[in-house]
Amino acid sequence: MSLSLVKLRKIHSSNFDNPRKIIVIADLVSDKLIGVVNSYWESQETNWLNMGIGIYDDSLWGQGLGLEAMKLWINYLFDAHSEIVRLGFMTWSGNEGMIKLGQKLGMKEEARFRKARIVNGEYFDSLGFGILREEWEREL
Repeated sequence: MSLSLVKLRKIHSSNFDNPRKIIVIADLVSDKLIGVVNSYWESQETNWLNMGIGIYDDSLWGQGLGLEAMKLWINYLFDAHSEIVRLGFMTWSGNEGMIKLGQKLGMKEEARFRKARIVNGEYFDSLGFGILREEWEREL
């Protein structure tokens, strides 16, 4: 059985992972797919959960959709995972949108790996952002 068929059966049966690892972002009016938010264990042994976001149409960037989606996703992840004390994400120094998003969410730059990524033949730093549960709760 193909992986896509397995996923399709999960959708039709509403048999989703709990807690969810990925959720789609859709337009409320048109139901058009805009993107996704996801999460993954960096280290389940130490309760280290990372997350990500992808908005497919770059003409929608900078309109606050990512900020709204990530706020909802962070709330969900902290509620769904009572054991975690922090959430984080990784990006690269040329991704100004993600850097600004992290800052708007109250996240701190926690790691910088110099010249760790190559984009279009140019070296960029890899950046790690994070927020602690108590910091997030103060932001609310």
